[in-house]
Amino acid sequence: MDLGIEGRRAAVAGASAGLGYSTAKALVDAGVQVAICGRDTDRIAAAAASLGDRAVAITADVSTPEGATGFVEAARDVLGGIDILVPNAGGPPPGNFASTPLEAYLPAVELNLLSTVAMCYAAVPAMQEQRWGRVVAITSGTVRQPNPNLILSNTARAGVTGFLKTLALEVAKDGVAVNSIQPGLHMTDRMRSLGVDPDTAGRDIPTGVIGDPDDFGSVAAFLCSEQARFVVGAALPVDGGAHRGLQ
Repeated sequence: MDLGIEGRRAAVAGASAGLGYSTAKALVDAGVQVAICGRDTDRIAAAAASLGDRAVAITADVSTPEGATGFVEAARDVLGGIDILVPNAGGPPPGNFASTPLEAYLPAVELNLLSTVAMCYAAVPAMQEQRWGRVVAITSGTVRQPNPNLILSNTARAGVTGFLKTLALEVAKDGVAVNSIQPGLHMTDRMRSLGVDPDTAGRDIPTGVIGDPDDFGSVAAFLCSEQARFVVGAALPVDGGAHRGLQ
């Protein structure tokens, strides 16, 4: 399927591995020029090299608004502009209310809320001016179904979901489609490093298996496509049916 985005320019955060990398790969396969970032220079350079000539590596830490803004500015400089933005970052430490101190919340909010806000401030106005843009943020299934041991992630990612929905309604008239994806469990390199058994982990998922990161990337790339112009403000679960609720 031709996604109609060949020649577009994308900035994909947190893409040295995992779902960010899979999203970047799907965009490259669709003919998009992609700037990817990570904190480790060697890892992000290796990731870009594996993606081929359409990818460029930027060393950046998006865990703060300053770092997130810096990534977008660097991506714009190297690509000549940004048509597609994929905000993405790792999760904050686990914990529940009793075990999580108050001072842990601000770094979590910076990582999983303010970093996305900062990237959007840096990228979206130019999309509005050119009357075309896509923002597809990678969040978490815990937004829809909070994990009792991830209170920091539950809190910050719920906030970013509210921000993205509000932004989506403001900029849709300018040809900019803003959406988010809520991934469930996928067999990423991190899952392998943790020794996750895909057969065991998939028992509680209706599909019976955990997700393939390449499939996730294809969904993300579709939301960046011309055909997805009428998908606005969605928060799409990609979790094999793990969330059982109606909403």
